[in-house]
Amino acid sequence: MENHKITSKYNRAKRKMERLKSFYSHLSIFAIINLTIIAFKVYDSLDSWDSFIYELLTFNTLSTLIVWGSILCIHTFVVFVLPRILGYDWEERKIERFMQEELNSKN
Repeated sequence: MENHKITSKYNRAKRKMERLKSFYSHLSIFAIINLTIIAFKVYDSLDSWDSFIYELLTFNTLSTLIVWGSILCIHTFVVFVLPRILGYDWEERKIERFMQEELNSKN
């Protein structure tokens, strides 16, 4: 039984680490690609500071940042906030519940 608890804790920690790794990869890709997109779109407007700011704040330039940023916010919520609300072991509780329902339905 003790070995099962250790394995269970290890699996939970591993899943948490995979989620964090996925989030940080998503964040890095978001930053690199959006900075590149903004740089290419704003590069033509380097004549003056006003034209640079105007081009930087247009919807055409910010649309990718806004949409992808919203998706990144949802990913952040799922990785950092949702486990605290549901509890870190909610997956295991659900699996145990489904297994009990399955065992009870067979009897």
